[in-house]
Formats: sequence, C-alpha cells, structure tokens
Amino acid sequence: MSRPTKKDMLLQVAERLFYEHGFRGVGLKQIIKEADVATMTLYNHFPSKDKLVEEVLKRREERYWSYLDSSIASDSDSPFIRAVEGHCRWLKEHSYNGDMFLRAIEDYTGTDNEIETIAREHKSKLLHYFQQLTEEKQDKNQLHLANQLTLLLEGTTSMTTLIGADKATEYSISMAKVLFQQTS
Repeated sequence: MSRPTKKDMLLQVAERLFYEHGFRGVGLKQIIKEADVATMTLYNHFPSKDKLVEEVLKRREERYWSYLDSSIASDSDSPFIRAVEGHCRWLKEHSYNGDMFLRAIEDYTGTDNEIETIAREHKSKLLHYFQQLTEEKQDKNQLHLANQLTLLLEGTTSMTTLIGADKATEYSISMAKVLFQQTS
C-alpha cells in the first residue's frame, strides 16, 4: 500500500479538523502541524484556506456518491431502500456528528467564494440523483418520490446530531419501507 502524498495528508487532516471543529474553528497552522508538512507545501497545493475547503468538500462529495452508488449496485431490485441504507451507513461511518455540507452553507453564506456553491450543489444533486433513479425504475410519481426520499435523507442527516446515527438510521429505514409499501 502506497503512502499518501503530502497533498492527500493535508486534505485528510483538514477534513477531519473541519468536521470536528468547524471551518472557522481551524486555522492553517493547525492543519500544517497535524499534517506534518511545511507551510510552503500547503501553499504550493492550496493558495488559500478557501481553496483548501473547496477541495475538501469536492473530495468528500466524490466519496459520498461513490458510496451511494456502490450501495445501490448491490441490489438493483430495490435501489431506493439500498440508497437509504447506504446513506445511513455513510452517516454512521463518516457523518455521525452532523453534515459538513450544511456547515459549509452556514459558515459561508453570503461570502464571495465557491464554497457555498459547492455545498448547495451537493444538496441539489441528491434530489437529481433520486429523480434519475425514479426515471430508471419508470415510477409514475417520479418527482413526488424523489422529493420524499431527499427529505427523508436530509432529515436523517439532521437528526444524527440529536438522536445519534444508529437511531436516525433505524427510523429512516423504517420510514423508507413504509413509503415504498404505500407507493407500490
């Protein structure tokens, strides 16, 4: 197994720190220290903290979609339930303390950068993702079902901070099964 590059180390450390302490609660000095790199190494890869945040969000999003796609690929007969289960596994393993994209929207709304755009587009992609799934399954209530699933997952994500990922997952999967009994 190859050793991560310095850029990868910076991104891994930054993502962990941003997730644990928020975007505003972490300085570049802390990231540099914990990644054990020189200051110039950081600036060679990221000309500013905003650019680092953007790259962290893009890479996290890429991993999320890969995670969701692989969950659905395991059972093409019930992709909606698999998507909910995949999202819930993601919450347990990677987003147990709230949603990094919502935090980005909160922290960067109204600022002149791409961070808020990246975070908002991630949320829009979830709705589009379910719209595509319903089209593939030729469901007659495509938009209605896509909206319901998006709301279910977003609610599940929000509730992890209040009731924990395990309980939020339990309720979410149960609700998804009821939803699909009603729409079948």
